[in-house]
Amino acid sequence: MKRVVTAAVLIPLVLLLIFKGPFWLITPVVGLVAGLALWEYLALADAQGAKTPRIATLIGVGLVFLCVFYRPELLAQLLGAVALVLLIVCAFRSPIERVLTDAAFSLFGVLYVGLTLATIPLISAQENGPSLLLFLFFVVWAGDIAALYVGRSLGKRKLAPAISPGKTWEGSIASVVGSVIVGVLLVLLAGALARRNVETLFYPGSMGRWIFLAVLLNVAAQVGDLVESAIKRGAGVKDSGAMLPGHGGILDRIDALLLAAPVLWYALLMQQTF
Repeated sequence: MKRVVTAAVLIPLVLLLIFKGPFWLITPVVGLVAGLALWEYLALADAQGAKTPRIATLIGVGLVFLCVFYRPELLAQLLGAVALVLLIVCAFRSPIERVLTDAAFSLFGVLYVGLTLATIPLISAQENGPSLLLFLFFVVWAGDIAALYVGRSLGKRKLAPAISPGKTWEGSIASVVGSVIVGVLLVLLAGALARRNVETLFYPGSMGRWIFLAVLLNVAAQVGDLVESAIKRGAGVKDSGAMLPGHGGILDRIDALLLAAPVLWYALLMQQTF
């Protein structure tokens, strides 16, 4: 029940932000989520023996979102500067035998949480940004729900027992199917609305293109889920936090998006390039 209530509150807020939120609002909201997820990630890192400079790392993620808002073309240069600064901070702050470890954990947090989530406001700024974000979230959510229920009821063959014993091949396949079904329904809905001169949703190109993208996003989401499970298992914890009742921590809820969102962004870049 806690899981359902939490979802019932958060999903309408996400949809409202997607369709009504301007770029100047979406960027700091996603940045706040990234900051909370980063704090949980750094706790996991510290549980594995690191002593990360949390404030400096949070500032690094904040700078990533500032750069995305003002000068996204300078993002690569900013990340280089953040890496050097974090190394310097750790060199003077951490015990000598842990300098590289602490710097590596910190910089990876900036990349794993900050850089990945920063693609969401970039996607929102595209011509059909709201439609793309709706596709991203619904495809990921549908896959997650399908995997949960099919895996629990029919799952027998373990997918990655050393990382996440509860995940099964049956649930994984159901996840792909669920994502494809929802992706197809969104494209069909956009077409039906367009015939009535309602341009709320816009998915140009063939249906095959969007089916392929749904599969791609689903695979990225499942890998993202497994990656976070591996990090938690390494830290010896079940959940990254307890901020969301019934869902665990922020990082637990967005782990699939951490890979799916950048995959969608890179897919868009490749489409524009080629």
